[in-house]
Amino acid sequence: MRRLDVNCFAEMSVFVKVVEEGGYSAAAKACAITPSAVSKLVTRLESRLGARLLNRSTRKQLLTPEGTAFYERSIAILAELDEAEREASANSAPQGLVRISCNVGIGRQLFLPIISSFLDLHPGVSVELFLTDEVVDLIDARADIAIRSGALKNSNLVAKRLGQSRGFIVGSPAYLAAKGTPLSPADLAHHNCLGFTFSPPAMEWSLLTENGGQGMYPVAGNARVSDGDALRELAVLGGGLAKLGFCQVEQDLAAGRLVSVLEAFVPKSVTEIHAIYVGQGGHLPARVRALMDFLGANLIVH
Repeated sequence: MRRLDVNCFAEMSVFVKVVEEGGYSAAAKACAITPSAVSKLVTRLESRLGARLLNRSTRKQLLTPEGTAFYERSIAILAELDEAEREASANSAPQGLVRISCNVGIGRQLFLPIISSFLDLHPGVSVELFLTDEVVDLIDARADIAIRSGALKNSNLVAKRLGQSRGFIVGSPAYLAAKGTPLSPADLAHHNCLGFTFSPPAMEWSLLTENGGQGMYPVAGNARVSDGDALRELAVLGGGLAKLGFCQVEQDLAAGRLVSVLEAFVPKSVTEIHAIYVGQGGHLPARVRALMDFLGANLIVH
């Protein structure tokens, strides 16, 4: 039986604040208590659990594996408690801030056009949207939801499938007029292929071979950028060939600003798009669950 003199809620809440605020002093300010009180609560928690949750130094603190697992369970438990209190209150409508990390192309082309409708439906909710094509850690980024494309790694996170997107290799009419249109994957060796700063310097594109198999083709270029929207813009301006998802280039293809090449060699398989979050769906705060439900019904990825 759990001891009645142990305030698990206080220990858990303070520990979560230490992680989210990045230190004892900031957590103390957020909780309106002293740094020494924060330190005592965390120390008492670690002693009771028999595990170190944080590795601390004079410059920074890092979660241990046990600390990461406890943090993820804690935010789920605290969210469930918060939800129970909201449901028991007179006003159970979703409210509060939702932080989203999203792929740049999906964010600009698909998320931004619908977010106003979500906010109109839930006036008590506000959002912060961080656009990046790099894979972020939800805990480090303090994000409630991350929208990611591609294969998912094994983790303690939960994924909700939103749709799929097929890849295209594109170039501007001006670039193709100057450099020629590639007719086979081998022709890419003679083209300027644009890439991402967070990808390995030695790039390879997965394409079908001329006999119907699949192979990795080395490509190279003189420019690398930090996100898909910048890559698309560079291709539109004639900088070279780019490999991008359909949602990023759909409008440019329709307007003739970009031309799809090597379609017979681009795999017909599609990239899955997911919303990633911490905790099981039943433990999500109402504000996060409302956005997840809205994205599932309205974010059209193809």
